[in-house]
Amino acid sequence: MSCKKKFPFRVGTTSYIIPDEIVPNIEYLKDKVDDVELVLFESDEMGNLPSAQDIARLQEISEEYDLTYSIHLPLDVYLGSADAAIRKRSVDKCHRVVELTEALHPSAYVMHAEAGPGIDVNGFSNGEKNGFAENFHISLERFFSGIPVQPSEFCVETLNYPFEILGGVISSFGLSVTLDIGHLELYGHPVNEHLDRYLEHTRVLHMHGIKEGKDHKGLQYMRAETLDMVMQALSGNHDQKRVVTMEIFSEDDFNASCAELIKYGS
Repeated sequence: MSCKKKFPFRVGTTSYIIPDEIVPNIEYLKDKVDDVELVLFESDEMGNLPSAQDIARLQEISEEYDLTYSIHLPLDVYLGSADAAIRKRSVDKCHRVVELTEALHPSAYVMHAEAGPGIDVNGFSNGEKNGFAENFHISLERFFSGIPVQPSEFCVETLNYPFEILGGVISSFGLSVTLDIGHLELYGHPVNEHLDRYLEHTRVLHMHGIKEGKDHKGLQYMRAETLDMVMQALSGNHDQKRVVTMEIFSEDDFNASCAELIKYGS
């Protein structure tokens, strides 16, 4: 199943559709999508950062198949932490990933703003929420002082907490947005209001369904009215560089999701 070159935006999915490493996944997806989200991680125990040889192969595929890459910065970074040492480690880890993937000319970088492992921003007082936003701001100042890229290439993702907590920070840096539609649905945030408010600044959308309370399932599990709403919004706000990522992790869900999207294709 292929969704490539069927929409006035770039359709993508993740680098973990078949049970293999990144390059075999790209080989599998190169003629099926317009963009692949490289889901990268690095820890003391293990990591999946591509080698120089891998990067060279990804460049070759990109040029031959008109394939772009969006980079999901590591999940275990806490740019909104109250601990300055944790913020510094997080910024340094993000720097390494940006430097590693710079040669791929990414379509976007997807960034989480989190306070720490297992810390739920929803439980914060108003003062703590302001502090969280300020800590994120401090991390970004350090981050952008160390890399030669534009802030608009970095897209802050909607997570479980109200996104407006970070509105001032996003505006002050000129950041872009990753509207994660699955997260909005899972955590009860109104999709229509977020589309109205943020679509103009949205460089990436994450699309996935919810099954038995778990997200990142195929689009066949998205509410039909939500999928209709998003596709209608996109049809009225064309941006050929915008990426719509089916953020799923299996071949079955990929094929089923493509089948759902193609219903809206021209």
